[in-house]
Amino acid sequence: MTKLEKANRLVVVCDGAKAILLADAGIAPAPKLSVVESFAEPHSGTAELGTDRPGRVHESATTARSAVEETDLHAQAEAAFLGRLAERLGVLVAAGTVPQRILLVAPPKALGTLRDALSAKVKGLVDGEIPKDLVKLPVDEIGRHIAT
Repeated sequence: MTKLEKANRLVVVCDGAKAILLADAGIAPAPKLSVVESFAEPHSGTAELGTDRPGRVHESATTARSAVEETDLHAQAEAAFLGRLAERLGVLVAAGTVPQRILLVAPPKALGTLRDALSAKVKGLVDGEIPKDLVKLPVDEIGRHIAT
C-alpha cells in the first residue's frame, strides 16, 4: 500500500521552481504529512536567460519611436514549471492514486498560474488553497502552517 492510498488528501506545496507532493494521513486539525514526490527546477534570473535589448517600434504617422516592453523570461520559466506540475497532477488523478481531496499551497502569483493550468478533473478535487510560500520549510513546519 502506497502513502497516497492511506492518505485522506494530497497537499501540493510549490512555488515557481520547486514542488513537494505530500500525503496527509492525519485528521484535522492535526495533519500527518509524508513526502510522496518532490522536484525542483531552479531558474536563472531574466538577465541571465536573455540579454537582448527591448525592441523599438516606429510609428506609422510620425517619426516617433517607442520601446516595446521586455519579455520576463524568468516568469515564463516559472509558468512552464507550474504547467508541468499541473500535468503531473492530472496524470496522478487519471491513474486514480490521488485521494478525493487536494490542498494547494503556493505564493499568490504561483497559485493563480497553477490554478489556470489545472485540468477540470483536478480542479474538481481541489478543496482548499493557502496563498503562502511554504516550499522552503521542513515538512513538520508545513504541517503546522496548514493545520490552522
